[in-house]
Amino acid sequence: MEHDRNALIPALSALADSGRLRMLRLLERAELSVGEIASALQLPQSTASRHLKTLMDSGWLSRRSVGTAHLHRLADDPLPEPLRGLWQSARAGLGHSPQLEEDDRRLSSVLAERARNAEAFFGRVGGEWDQIRTQLFGRAFTAEALAALADPSWTVADLGCGTGDAASLLAASVKKVIAVDREPAMLRAARKRLEGTENVDFHAADLESLPLPTGSVDVAFILLVLHHLEAPQKAVNEAARILKPEGTLVVVDMTPHERKEYRELMAHRHLGFSADQLEEWTKHCPLDLAHSRPLRPDPNAAGPGLFVARFSRRKNA
Repeated sequence: MEHDRNALIPALSALADSGRLRMLRLLERAELSVGEIASALQLPQSTASRHLKTLMDSGWLSRRSVGTAHLHRLADDPLPEPLRGLWQSARAGLGHSPQLEEDDRRLSSVLAERARNAEAFFGRVGGEWDQIRTQLFGRAFTAEALAALADPSWTVADLGCGTGDAASLLAASVKKVIAVDREPAMLRAARKRLEGTENVDFHAADLESLPLPTGSVDVAFILLVLHHLEAPQKAVNEAARILKPEGTLVVVDMTPHERKEYRELMAHRHLGFSADQLEEWTKHCPLDLAHSRPLRPDPNAAGPGLFVARFSRRKNA
């Protein structure tokens, strides 16, 4: 009780100044910097800083740092009940006055100026924003954030996992990832990449003969793999087999192209796939083509265009 009384005395004292009351009134409405408070209340910045220190020391304000700036607001949630009631009484006692109305108008102007400054910043850097964002936050966060759309109860198969790029993105968002590849070198790289990730299983196998139970997977991915296979239909059939009813198969591969040198240079068996070919696959397995579209070309990419296709396993097939 003595501690509460001792804390209440400086809090009461801080409310003895009308300027500090006006300041608290604005800081209840918005989080403001020292300069913004000074502008809204037409105070010298040194006076605003002094009042802020008094209010901070007496427990009325919270503060957070944004870069080199400090933003202040009324510490309403952490206020103990005596202070909360005291502020409600003090605020009601202020009533209405031309001075408070002017404070409100200037606060609106300060917030509008803040918004204009933000718009000016994005207008100025709009064409460079991707580069700025990459410098600040890197490139990985967008894909990782989108992976969070996956259901955390899913079991996902990455068929033809390569070095584990997709598996590494999905592992944090789903119950289990099954990474399959026929190439030992790829699996070694994927294992190294995913070292310490406990919910990823690795299998060395051909996609035409998967060592996985029927109906055991919620979602399967085949990303830039089918053009390497002699018989892609067989891989699609196997993917359909391991899917649960109404499970999803996602395929990314090349659209049709004429770069025949890829057959020799990169062991491509097929020069892309057409929409008709995607539909043909569904005639020989229990899948329906739910959606397909070309992917937007990457201006830095030198290869052919890509498509993404989503297949759904028929419920009763």
